[in-house]
Amino acid sequence: MKSLKEIVHCIAPNHSLTSDCTIASLSFDSRTVDNQCLFFAFIGSNGNGHDFLLKAYELGCRAAVVSQAVDVPQDMQLIFVENTRIAFASASCFWFEYPANRLTLVGVTGTNGKTTTATLLHQLFESLGYKSGLISTVVNLVGSEKIPSSHTTPDAFSLNALFSKMVDQGCSHCFMEVSSHALDQFRVHGITFKGAVFTNITHDHLDYHKTFKEYLRVKKTFFDSLEKDAFALTNLDDKNGKVMLQNTLAKKVGYSLKTMSDYKANLLENSLNGLVLKVGPYELHSPLMGEFNAYNLLALFATGQLLGIPAMELLEKISNLKAVDGRFQFFKSQTGVTVVVDYAHTPDALENMLKTLSVFLKNDQKLITIVGCGGDRDKEKRPIMAKIAQAYSHQFILTSDNPRTEHPAAILKDMEQGLDASSSHKGITIEDRLQAIKTASLLANSGDIVLIAGKGHEKYQEVNGVKTPFDDFALAWESFNTKNQ
Repeated sequence: MKSLKEIVHCIAPNHSLTSDCTIASLSFDSRTVDNQCLFFAFIGSNGNGHDFLLKAYELGCRAAVVSQAVDVPQDMQLIFVENTRIAFASASCFWFEYPANRLTLVGVTGTNGKTTTATLLHQLFESLGYKSGLISTVVNLVGSEKIPSSHTTPDAFSLNALFSKMVDQGCSHCFMEVSSHALDQFRVHGITFKGAVFTNITHDHLDYHKTFKEYLRVKKTFFDSLEKDAFALTNLDDKNGKVMLQNTLAKKVGYSLKTMSDYKANLLENSLNGLVLKVGPYELHSPLMGEFNAYNLLALFATGQLLGIPAMELLEKISNLKAVDGRFQFFKSQTGVTVVVDYAHTPDALENMLKTLSVFLKNDQKLITIVGCGGDRDKEKRPIMAKIAQAYSHQFILTSDNPRTEHPAAILKDMEQGLDASSSHKGITIEDRLQAIKTASLLANSGDIVLIAGKGHEKYQEVNGVKTPFDDFALAWESFNTKNQ
């Protein structure tokens, strides 16, 4: 518990109170408040928390942080701030006594590779003997304890609660994804990072950010906020990699496969057996595949070095790291078909994945792609995704992803707009995702590669707001290993 006076001093030091009181919780959801809650009125795209102040009052709340004038009963104290999201983040840090300051906290941002890089960093440091936390799209971890994840980056209060739990349980490090939504909504405001990693940036989340320029600006704010004793590690092969470093006070470090940088690697081998990288005088071996994973592994090595881990120790541990759920996760069927499940849900991610897999084909082997697009998300990418699947595949199947509140047939119609009629014979549309997977298992022969793209780690399918279990990897395993039995 904290006093209202203490919290107000943290978020609005010049604000005067009519009276002090004990605060037992912080909330931005008016449905969860009570007589000892401090309510923060957020302004969002789908609603305005200021409209729910009277509801909060009815539930017993007598103090609220606002950015707009609202008529409320006289016994409800309003604390005026410029931005309630920033105030909430600052209050959350204060509430848990700034737990991030007691961790070596590294954030990973970018369009693609965030989950893989953050998760592998957690695996790496756990294997090095450091109890570590992970905050990711797939799962949150305190050491090996799993905590369900609902957002790429949790809200500020939940985030600081996780940091606090990590500290209490003896974690020394934490690795987390930092999404553009979280940055724009100030969920990581007030949190001290020891390092930031930039993977890449491509057109994504434009349903939220509206323009690529704004998306880039928001990503850059993460690096702008770093302190001078932190490091800023960026992918210099991405044309916007240097942009991230323009205004940062942190130590500027680059990694690359193609341009000169602090951590430059040469890709010696890229096959179904894995990767071999030449990093300075060292060779790095990994069972992971694909050029994009070469970048992820190089980011790992550079981060480990920047955190003081000797090179040989890093190389040994990195060589034993395994693929992340739903990220280039693969198996070979009983009939010799290689099946790959990947979260590729953006045009560039899908194209990179298909280009990577094409390299592994020999003679008359085929690349078969199953791909869908999620509902209630950027519609502009749908025809582009279909066009890419058609261009790089010998055969392709358009199917449902997670349609959410949209009708799957409407999403598929949007995708079909991107197809070239001259190559239409290569593709079919099957709305039912399981049937699409089963059909691919019948089309594929020994040596062929099947990519199941889109959902990746999401082990459910959401239709009209209802989630049902649906695990691409498990269902593919069953379909491809029983088709001839």
